[in-house]
Amino acid sequence: MKIGILGTGNIGKTLIRRLSAAGHEVKAANSRGPETIEADVLASGGRAVTAAEAVVDVDAVILSVPFASIAQVAPLIAKVPTGTVVLDTSNYFPFRDNEIGAIEAGQPESVWASEQLGRPIVKAWNSIGAESFAHRNKPAGSADRIALPVAADSPRERELAMALVEDTGFDAFDAGPLAESWRQQPGTPGYCTDLTRQDLPDALAAADAARAPKRRDLGLAVVQERFGAGEQPDGEYLVRLNRAMCM
Repeated sequence: MKIGILGTGNIGKTLIRRLSAAGHEVKAANSRGPETIEADVLASGGRAVTAAEAVVDVDAVILSVPFASIAQVAPLIAKVPTGTVVLDTSNYFPFRDNEIGAIEAGQPESVWASEQLGRPIVKAWNSIGAESFAHRNKPAGSADRIALPVAADSPRERELAMALVEDTGFDAFDAGPLAESWRQQPGTPGYCTDLTRQDLPDALAAADAARAPKRRDLGLAVVQERFGAGEQPDGEYLVRLNRAMCM
């Protein structure tokens, strides 16, 4: 497929590498310009372009930008044909994104994002940490392959996104419509707990909408207290913490 990726942070970089290595024609862009995208990110065949170029003549656009930037890319996405699938990898964190009243009141993050963009979207790749995403991919059929939930209202768009998730080295799990995507948000049992296809369905079913934001914020407080501002925990620590607090 032809894929445009907006955002070259940790998740975006891995998406560019994996999807281009899988044979897709990938255009990559960020807010700083194509010249700032490192050569190793493009080593598998991705091409650095401007943000405006990234969303032209593609089958899918993947938004790998901070949640607070969703509204900023809305004008670009408004130009994308309705047949193009738009996927979102972001998560809402009020300490970083400022509190959003609708989400604080219980609206699923992706439903809010879809409203800002003025079109249907797919929620994918938001439920795995950057380190696990970069290093814990496995061939299809591996017994311990991590499964990732994919939520969307359109079955066609959900199936396309699931195929792309598989191409990045993870089992794709059909998580239903976008209204159910809160089950893969931060603070839930399925978020950054690196579960297999066997265990993920029960984790999604066990999600508690009232409990999730509290666990999300408590987890952040634990990390800040343990590591402070100058050090970041590794991916294995975060998986253990999320499993202990959310499952």
